[in-house]
Amino acid sequence: MKHAETVTFGGSGLDRAAELRGDPETLNLQLEHGRAEVVLLWRGKPLVADPALDRLVRLPPDHPVLAQAGLPPILLGRDADGQLVLSQDISDWVPEGFDPAQIHSFVDPSEQRHPDLPQGSVFAELRRIMTRLDSRDAELAATAKAVAGWHVSHRFCARCGAESRMTMAGWQRACDACGGQHFPRTDPVVIMLITHGNRTLLGRSPGWPEGMYSCLAGFVEPGETIEAAVRREVFEEAGIRVGHVDYLASQPWAFPSSLMLGCRGEAMDSTIRIDPEEIDDAVWVTREEVMQAFAGQNPGLLPARKGAIAHFLLQNWLADTLA
Repeated sequence: MKHAETVTFGGSGLDRAAELRGDPETLNLQLEHGRAEVVLLWRGKPLVADPALDRLVRLPPDHPVLAQAGLPPILLGRDADGQLVLSQDISDWVPEGFDPAQIHSFVDPSEQRHPDLPQGSVFAELRRIMTRLDSRDAELAATAKAVAGWHVSHRFCARCGAESRMTMAGWQRACDACGGQHFPRTDPVVIMLITHGNRTLLGRSPGWPEGMYSCLAGFVEPGETIEAAVRREVFEEAGIRVGHVDYLASQPWAFPSSLMLGCRGEAMDSTIRIDPEEIDDAVWVTREEVMQAFAGQNPGLLPARKGAIAHFLLQNWLADTLA
């Protein structure tokens, strides 16, 4: 797919400065000489500029709020101007009047303002703002969220159970008890545009907003190819046999730690037999119906979320630009 990397969170060409991860002396010198900036997270939400919510706020490494960080800084990479970009997390901060239920909703519209951070800056849910960010800020935000989330959920060694510690500027955890070394986890997930003539197969999961449908998706299992995973998942969820499969594009998806592998598959039959344990519903939808949904003229069908690879695949299917 010629323009695969134009998908959200892809294509910024970030230099990850991996050579500095194991060189704390040089990294500290860069910090001391003001050659670094910090992007900030709170419970997975990046700090962005209000009211447009279209730009990450970057702080100097000595900003007082960073003393509240629960994790050491994580090196994200090096910007085009040579500045290093790091991330820190202040999830222990509790905003006044904070309602935890808001951040666990399907779409979190809430914004949090820290009294000691620059005016006009708020923490906003990444899925809500991902299409507003440019490709560089989107990649930085997704990387920061994914790596910080991994550290929170993998504090203890998987070999011996002892608490491990962050090393390599955030890109590794070391266990001093048994010598185990652990690295950030990314789970491969196939997401597929399944077609049968002029129609595509869409499904919905329980708990989604009324009328929302998207491409089917599922985790790749050990010992399985991408193509085999596409065929297995579609059959398990909708009872449809799939023949030829093509890989199209990938998308880092930090919710919490997946790599979405976008594929196209040709259905060999069209009789849907859903597994209610897997999905809530599945339907065949024509190009015209999807086009109407994208235009907001199909009240019975809400398209996949903008910025998600499912939306990207459907959009390119409509434009006949999947090749």
